[in-house]
Amino acid sequence: MDELTYAIGDLHGCAEALESLLDRIEAHGAGRRRLVFLGDYIDKGSESARVIGILRRLQAQDPDAIVCLMGNRESALLRAVHDPRRAEEWIRTGGRRTLESYGVARAADLPAPELGWIAGLKTVHEDALRYYVHAGFRPGRPGIDPSVKARLWIREPFLSAEYDFGKHVVHGHTPCSTGTPDIHRYRTNLDTDVVRTGRLTAAVFDRIHPGPIAFLQSQRA
Repeated sequence: MDELTYAIGDLHGCAEALESLLDRIEAHGAGRRRLVFLGDYIDKGSESARVIGILRRLQAQDPDAIVCLMGNRESALLRAVHDPRRAEEWIRTGGRRTLESYGVARAADLPAPELGWIAGLKTVHEDALRYYVHAGFRPGRPGIDPSVKARLWIREPFLSAEYDFGKHVVHGHTPCSTGTPDIHRYRTNLDTDVVRTGRLTAAVFDRIHPGPIAFLQSQRA
């Protein structure tokens, strides 16, 4: 059978939800899977350190099958390492939980291997039928948006434009408060607000259909 791709939405320090979803993916994919994580692994939830550890181990075990993208929270952390003003903003908007999970007081005190891994994350990935990105692209031109800021932070006009970028755009960043993914003709939003809903979502993609063929969600605790 053909390999399936599983794209996973914003994690925000929810390690138990991640482990639950990985178990479901393993059972569903029966070993024929590629995983694309859409960013925002840290902040808000209480187990950012554990989440990063899981992702790094997965990537080390199977680097060709595991893609980890950068989210705006990882970008904010990297800025916080070097800029005290940015650090205050990052801590106030959820970064404190990340520091607590590592047992440190400052972003600059986080382990160097983790910071190096985060700094090396890509901001976009593509296959034959889809673009994978944390937040989205600016409408108006097909293909990958050259703006890294847009890839990490955009909401409008991306969300309301219904624009064809040439491939289906798979993204997160904007929480779906219902706990269900937001599906459109040209894009699919997989941020199901796991911190509040307890639901972490993976979309399943094959090599024929641009959009998702199924969804999997973590078991609620």
